Amino acid sequence: MAGGLVALLDDVAALAKLAAASLDDVGAATGRASAKAVGVVVDDTAVTPRYVEGLAAKRELPIIKKIAIGSLRNKLLIILPVALILSQFAEWALTPILMLGGAYLSYEGAEKLWEAFTGHHEEADDGPKDEGKVISGAIRTDLILSAEIMVIALNEVDHEPFVSRAAILMVVAILITALVYGVVALIVKMDDIGLALADGATGAREKIGRGLVTGMPKVMAVLSTVGIVAMLWVGGHILLNGFDELGWHAPYSLVHQVEHAVHDATGALGSTLGWVVNTFFSAVFGAIVGAMVLVVLHVIPRRSGAAKKHSQSAA
Repeated sequence: MAGGLVALLDDVAALAKLAAASLDDVGAATGRASAKAVGVVVDDTAVTPRYVEGLAAKRELPIIKKIAIGSLRNKLLIILPVALILSQFAEWALTPILMLGGAYLSYEGAEKLWEAFTGHHEEADDGPKDEGKVISGAIRTDLILSAEIMVIALNEVDHEPFVSRAAILMVVAILITALVYGVVALIVKMDDIGLALADGATGAREKIGRGLVTGMPKVMAVLSTVGIVAMLWVGGHILLNGFDELGWHAPYSLVHQVEHAVHDATGALGSTLGWVVNTFFSAVFGAIVGAMVLVVLHVIPRRSGAAKKHSQSAA
């Protein structure tokens, strides 16, 4: 009996070591997957603050909280199950689905540019924002950005067993969501932090507080612009990579040739300037695709409606 107990304890110890090793592997894989997704996290962080522009200060954090919850639902309840099922049974479908999301992001960015240049806005600028529309719009955009984050993470751990893949992606989803919306909350409340620092203070503390208060509107304006560019950049990058994977190599190959030429010609700045070139051409490609979608969805129907109304009035 004692021998049986010792054997049982040995088995338990072996299982414990195996479990610990598995946890280490999952932790390491989670770190790799999260690191690969950091580029899109920057875009997500830049895009989100523009959704709370013009809202009452007391509503900013509650709205960001609702968007963060929606983002986590996107990742855990929609993207994760779909990505796992497709990666297991229909891996070929991941690229076309992601490209649809890239086209939507490009359209969103192009629409914002169209509004900025033409003054056409769906909502009157002088009226209060509809919080429900703000939240739903932010969550829709987050769905695309989150999909790319999760697919990037999935590509990093596609060699792992199914259960390990699921566990890693769940951890990545939670970590990335906490990081993005924690930073977003800090950004949008920085002016309030400045007021608190400056209140009744003197010297350096007062200067820092007042600097935050006066500087944050400019930071928010810059972030709003960066957010639009990020939509075009990420959307265009998804599309370029997608077309390349589907067999149309010319656009992706051209961008990479220019990127490598700049990289090789600029010495120590090569990596940075090469990235800038890739980002620029990705944004341009996204803007072109987004403009095409915009024309199909808005410009043509609007002109057709105007022509129909004119013909009816003439009759």
